[in-house]
Amino acid sequence: MGKLIASAQATLDGVIDPVGEWVQPDGDHGDYSFERQSRSGGFVLGRKTYEGLAAYWPSQTGKWADLVNAIPKHVASTTLSGGLEWNATLLNGAIEESIPRLKAAVDGDLFLHGSGEFAYTLATKGLIDEYEIYLNPLVWGQGNVHVLGDRGTIAMALRDVKRFDSGVVLLTYLPHS
Repeated sequence: MGKLIASAQATLDGVIDPVGEWVQPDGDHGDYSFERQSRSGGFVLGRKTYEGLAAYWPSQTGKWADLVNAIPKHVASTTLSGGLEWNATLLNGAIEESIPRLKAAVDGDLFLHGSGEFAYTLATKGLIDEYEIYLNPLVWGQGNVHVLGDRGTIAMALRDVKRFDSGVVLLTYLPHS
């Protein structure tokens, strides 16, 4: 059974969005992330993140685009219906049932990208197994600063710290028990 890993990029001042303007995917931290995600069982996305990524990635090229476009995407939504494009399927039923069923069915870990309401809901229901925050060595000074949205407190326990030559630090947390 795979784990559901919530993964996010952040700046020193806590900015997580808009990622595209400041994140630097090159370097040893990018290689590490790429390798992990290329072995994964897919992405888990909320509707807003799915729609944003689907509007961007299909027209991109390169190794990241090849990975992101090909990987299976599992989308939670109460407003979308029918078949989805971009190698995506809707999660069926309540997330308390669909997420454990998905984790049991796929080979490898699943990566949750995006923040906000969906990620917070998964966290409060104990469905996220691990949190990864790639802390980038810069201050952006503007943008969204809430990893799980502006909803409430989620306690976590530090599991690991990995330092990269690029200056990025990967903070890995487990749900606080």
